[in-house]
Amino acid sequence: MSVSFEAIKNEILNQMPVIIEQDPAFCAALARALRGEFMNRTEAESRFEMMLRELREDREEQKKKWDAWNRKWDEAKVEDKRKWDEQNRKWDEQNQKWDEWNRKWDEAKVEDKRKRDEQNRKWDEQNRKWDEAKAEDKRKWDEQNRKWDEQNQKWDEQNRKWDEWNRKWDEAKVEDKRKWDEQNRKWEANQLELKRLHEEVMGVNNKIDRTIGALGARWGMNSERSFRNALAGILEKNFDVQVFTITEYDETGEVFGRPDQVELDLIVKNGLLLICELKSSVDKAAMYIFERKVRFYEKLHNKKANRMIVVSPMIDPRAVEVGKKLGVEMYSDSMEVSC
Repeated sequence: MSVSFEAIKNEILNQMPVIIEQDPAFCAALARALRGEFMNRTEAESRFEMMLRELREDREEQKKKWDAWNRKWDEAKVEDKRKWDEQNRKWDEQNQKWDEWNRKWDEAKVEDKRKRDEQNRKWDEQNRKWDEAKAEDKRKWDEQNRKWDEQNQKWDEQNRKWDEWNRKWDEAKVEDKRKWDEQNRKWEANQLELKRLHEEVMGVNNKIDRTIGALGARWGMNSERSFRNALAGILEKNFDVQVFTITEYDETGEVFGRPDQVELDLIVKNGLLLICELKSSVDKAAMYIFERKVRFYEKLHNKKANRMIVVSPMIDPRAVEVGKKLGVEMYSDSMEVSC
């Protein structure tokens, strides 16, 4: 759409007073640009002094003729005085305008300082809120750690009971040896049950190990990438799928607000495309970022994802609400995923 020169000129005329009033640097640049078009005060005074000097020289030259031109000279003096009074009046008006301009500049500087002070106050308030939020987050994590300690104590108690049960089991084996032949079938059934229980216990232990690994990744004890690779390995082993980790470059900043690399985990099975987020912990912001990463991938490859999946043992309750709204499937363990 072309814009006419007249429209551009009118827009400049409308915005010029506001820009001059609010931007001293622009005003100074404009003054430098127009320096060759208008006379400044110093040049005007120099020309005025030169004119006075020429008048004085002219009056000295004409003084010899004053006797003959006395009457005309008096009239000329009256007219000259009138003109000089008019010129002085104009200079006084110009000086008043300069004083008014300087006053406005002083007011603008005071207002600018007030705005900067207000902005600094807001930043200090924001920093205070961030400090309070960090303190609250630390309190929650301390509470979570306390609960984990209690859970570990319960597991220790459970192990003690298992040891007691094993001791009794050993005593029962001595008694049962006498009846071994007739109890062989029952023993094999018990062995199968014990195997099932063992597999359940090992599954729970593996889940606890993955959860502890998530905490380790959260606090720097293990890398986030190692934790994600572990979850990917479990998915590939248990569900006969292949997990691809891809990295795309977001040139327009669609995901993070500025150009950066975007990393995604893809599961492809039977022609279906599943996009995953395997993380040790997911908060509300991470859930929104995951959804933007999926939309970025769909737009880049012109292919719709069949499912969006987040696997993390620690999903913030607020992130759960966001995930439901965005249509994201959420699982606390990779064994729970239905591929």
